[in-house]
Amino acid sequence: MAFNPKPAASDVQPVFDIGQIVTELRTARRAWRQSQNRSLEPGGRELPARETLQAIVSDLRGVLFPMRLGPPELRQEVEDFYVGVTLDKALHTLVGQVRLELLHSDRHAHLGSRDVDVRAWHLVHEFAQSLPQIRRLLDTDVLAAFQGDPAAHSVDEVLLCYPGVAAIIHHRLAHALYELGATMLARLISELAHSETGIDIHPGATIGSGFFIDHGTGVVIGETATIGDRVRIYQAVTLGAKRFPTDENGHLKKGLPRHPRIEDDVVIYAGATVLGRVTIGRGATIGGNLWITHDVAPGANLSQARSQDTNASLSPVAA
Repeated sequence: MAFNPKPAASDVQPVFDIGQIVTELRTARRAWRQSQNRSLEPGGRELPARETLQAIVSDLRGVLFPMRLGPPELRQEVEDFYVGVTLDKALHTLVGQVRLELLHSDRHAHLGSRDVDVRAWHLVHEFAQSLPQIRRLLDTDVLAAFQGDPAAHSVDEVLLCYPGVAAIIHHRLAHALYELGATMLARLISELAHSETGIDIHPGATIGSGFFIDHGTGVVIGETATIGDRVRIYQAVTLGAKRFPTDENGHLKKGLPRHPRIEDDVVIYAGATVLGRVTIGRGATIGGNLWITHDVAPGANLSQARSQDTNASLSPVAA
């Protein structure tokens, strides 16, 4: 009798039941599309692309700060030429992405055929007109970071190295698009910054001039938060919602003001959590690791008071 040794594990070729898996995935897709009234997507996938938005933002960063965030070989004598060519490319690409968002939103809102091309061009035109003001706002943010951090040696270091500055550049661009109605594109841009920096700023948040996030990891700022001028916050700060109202069918109500209002010249230290539509008054200081769900008076100084035992309590201290 011939001896047939058992094949080694490395000789065994795995066989997957691809056909069955494909069939079950198709069934799952159909069930989802039918439940969401989107069983047909004519012409294929018609959504903005994260990769395309990343390239657009990279170009716009170079347009805003050409000698710092533009190409390394750029020389000042051709700065305007670079800005013009790069801006033209970015804006034309952005029109295509805006068009995809408008087509998607119109289809799912059952609005029928409208002049999407004209609307896309108009939206991007308005966005382009806002870029000089965005640059001026960002200049105040960069200065706030430089002046607010003793470890910063130059504004160039701040612009090139600080995650909080990278996040606010993304946010200024995203917020402009959000205000113009390109909310999906705005959210994609904010999520690019979130992935890069660990800082999560919803594009709907309104942020004044001279804003500085130090360190930044774990910062969360909600959609309806409003932040005044010259505000400074540290890592792991949350400006969030306390509760989510629902309608008569139990669905969350969208767009209601539910996040904090931070007035001018406020400082919020690491790990603090501020929830709900509360107001932190001008010049107030919120100490680290505090949980705030009430209004804070202007100029107040809240800190964790140490007691004789291991417990800590919230202690408002007059400024």
